[in-house]
Amino acid sequence: MTTYPHLLAPLDLGHVTLKNRVLMGSMHTGLEETKDWNRVAEFYAARARGGVGLMVTGGMAPNREGGVFPGAAGLFTDEDIANHKLVTDRVHDADGLIAMQILHAGRYAYGPECVSASPIKSPISPFPPKELDEEGIEKQISDIVTAAVHARKAGYDGVEIMGSEGYFINQFLVTHTNRRTDRWGGSYENRMRLPIEIVKRTRKALGADFIIIYRLSMIDLVPDGSTFDEVIQLAQEIEKAGASIINTGIGWHEARIPTIATSVPRAAFAWVTKKLMGNVGIPVITSNRINTPGVAEEVLASGAADMVSMARPFLADPDFVRKAKDGHPDTIAPCIACNQACLDHTFSGKISTCLVNPRACYETELTIIPTDRPKSVAIVGAGPAGLSAAMTAASRGHDVTLFDRAEEIGGQLNMARVIPGKEEFNGLVEWFRTMTADLEITFKLGRNVTTGDLTGFDEIIIATGVVPRDPGIPGQDGPNVVSYIDVLRNKVPVGDRVAIIGAGGIGFDVAEYLVQSGTSPTENLAAWKEEWGIGDPSDDRGGLAPDGPQPDAPARTVTLLQRKAERPGKRLGKTTGWIHRAALKMKNVQMLSGVNYEYIDAEGLHISHGEARENPTCIQADTIVLCAGQISDRSLADALESKGMSPHVIGGADVAAELDAKRAINQGTRLAAAL
Repeated sequence: MTTYPHLLAPLDLGHVTLKNRVLMGSMHTGLEETKDWNRVAEFYAARARGGVGLMVTGGMAPNREGGVFPGAAGLFTDEDIANHKLVTDRVHDADGLIAMQILHAGRYAYGPECVSASPIKSPISPFPPKELDEEGIEKQISDIVTAAVHARKAGYDGVEIMGSEGYFINQFLVTHTNRRTDRWGGSYENRMRLPIEIVKRTRKALGADFIIIYRLSMIDLVPDGSTFDEVIQLAQEIEKAGASIINTGIGWHEARIPTIATSVPRAAFAWVTKKLMGNVGIPVITSNRINTPGVAEEVLASGAADMVSMARPFLADPDFVRKAKDGHPDTIAPCIACNQACLDHTFSGKISTCLVNPRACYETELTIIPTDRPKSVAIVGAGPAGLSAAMTAASRGHDVTLFDRAEEIGGQLNMARVIPGKEEFNGLVEWFRTMTADLEITFKLGRNVTTGDLTGFDEIIIATGVVPRDPGIPGQDGPNVVSYIDVLRNKVPVGDRVAIIGAGGIGFDVAEYLVQSGTSPTENLAAWKEEWGIGDPSDDRGGLAPDGPQPDAPARTVTLLQRKAERPGKRLGKTTGWIHRAALKMKNVQMLSGVNYEYIDAEGLHISHGEARENPTCIQADTIVLCAGQISDRSLADALESKGMSPHVIGGADVAAELDAKRAINQGTRLAAAL
């Protein structure tokens, strides 16, 4: 008897049966644009070997104007079809099934040739779209159908037609972006004509024995979005048109409500999909922030969907399904929904990967194989850099000893995980604990390491992290001044009025920690929905609550300050920085930039502004928290080098850049893979 009877149950689609109820959702990784088709094939084949029921590729453009960016991959030529055949053959050899997503970006396209229902510019892209005429609309439909035909020729088992997230098809559906008065606009029957025609013609072109998934926006989270009656009406028409499955899309990319970030509660939108259940006769997939087999099983058991879509969890661990099936869910590398190595990379034009698993999308480059020359390896520092190095080295057969001055592993992850909205970091630390316990690693925790402790090892890896930078402010030694370590690790008392010096990632984390009281909204779905103003699309068009966001009152009065004369939080994550800025704004946090820290006294923090040190002001505060950056802790590495030894230095000890777990884990893994 499996622990996950719903998740691992087969799903009969008529002409084909899926081995389980798990869809690997579409992710744009940038791999197709590399033209290294062996690399693309291995990425998908690894997930097929891991047991996923069905995979969906990143979005393939149906034509040049529909590409998300100039040069976006698609199936335009016989050569493209042959290249994709390498991918599908590799997946089929691994006993997998794969569908190709067809994504027309519409007004979201980063190119001057973008097109849409109406010439209304998107707030997140630079070019106003051209309004399509009747002939132009017919061309787009024809190109999407042709892309589906090419997908079948390339060996794909199906296609997913992207009709959500505010892309092209979605732009025709709502008056927010469709101001037309012809047969493609006006009434809802006219506005939904485009997706129905696309699905109907695609089914006619491909026959009955081909999977067609339609990705339907079930809650737009933008003004003038769809009502849920319209969602149901469209779903029923899409079923009649010939779709095999309906997948859930949540929110438009321009929506100012987070939908997949780590602060979003797990399975936060399954309730939306559940509202569609029973209204159509074909399987329905739910999505967004489902990242463990337990959560997935609970969603399915509750009747919220017939199938679950998980995307980023398959970056974190390609063997997700196999490990769940084998009864080892605790060994699944957790997706913490940080976006740092996946979506942030995508929107920066980089190859996607994963903070937790740097092998993601680098399967052919970063290989981890048993060593034929075992070495004794000392690693100092049990934070993310040291832990990843220890795990990788030990798994290859090296004899690893892991030191740390703390009594527990995790390093600065143990501070990150106390921040409201970062509860997923608990799972990451627990996973490191599980994986290192399963390997033959010698732990020497709770000790300050000296050079004498490291004699006799073949390799020494220094991963001692960072220490706070001293901002040198007169009065900072006063009793009302603490460091971020005091607040997050040592839990020192903090007053009602707080000034935070430094508005980088740690400063924002401390501010979020100090303004929150009680249960984190990430752990309370009802509170989280109220905080962000999410309503029921059955009552509120687009799912936006009429009263807007209603956050709880802040626990403290907080002022966040920085020396740089730039917008506070500018350097936060590309896809998540706006969430942190918005969250603090809702908590009335005052953010000041371009300030000079003059001195601290019992009254508070005295500042001035600009190079001329104008407008001297006192920020009245009971507590001043120092978050003024970090410097590398290289003392042990320097001592070793002074004795003629050559240690490897990784993580924060190498480069002090906030709490950069992505770089730390990548460095640790790659170094250990090369030993």
